[in-house]
Amino acid sequence: MRILVVEDSNRLRESIVLALRRSGYAVDAAGDGREGLEMAEDHPYDAAILDIMLPSLDGISILKKLRAGGNRTPVMFLTARDAIEDRVAGLRGGADDYLVKPFALEELLARVEALCRRGYQKASSELVIGDLKLDSAAKIATRAGIALDLPAREFALLEYLMLRAGQIVTRTQIEEHIYDDLVSPMSNVVDSAVCALRKAIAVSEDSKPLIHTRRGQGYVMEERAK
Repeated sequence: MRILVVEDSNRLRESIVLALRRSGYAVDAAGDGREGLEMAEDHPYDAAILDIMLPSLDGISILKKLRAGGNRTPVMFLTARDAIEDRVAGLRGGADDYLVKPFALEELLARVEALCRRGYQKASSELVIGDLKLDSAAKIATRAGIALDLPAREFALLEYLMLRAGQIVTRTQIEEHIYDDLVSPMSNVVDSAVCALRKAIAVSEDSKPLIHTRRGQGYVMEERAK
């Protein structure tokens, strides 16, 4: 999952970015409102965290411009304002959530997980395809009851494919949602990651293939009859 963080406090922004990346998210960050708006308009994010009081353009104005342009990225406001009228204004402006400073990073991570699920119309943190189960809140994946030991990047890739189950997912979409850095057009990093994930979720010789290649298009994750 790829997250945008727009927060003008360098210390807080760096803490949030570090916590998100340790949890397996790809993260882009900005400390200026206009820069944040440009990033939100130019890239597909699974969720965005916006401070309200920002240099050059405040968070509510950013959100209004995004919604006016048809951008439905789930947004959480992060702010020191705790008055009821401020919360109401933010939510009525199109925000999906609202977190008041100071806060615990664990709570922020839980709210981000919920925001990402909302973007894919998933109410539960548990995703299931056949005998493969993933809990995005607990960060646990199992196959046929066997726990999968997945690095953060592979877990994020599995979660993204399961959220898009039954749909074609292109290499470009995987790059945009899973990787922090730009991936060279000539790189095989996505193919290698998918190959490693296929091996990781094949816990026995009887495990059905769940990640299928659509030549020239991308990948589809689904259970198929043998």
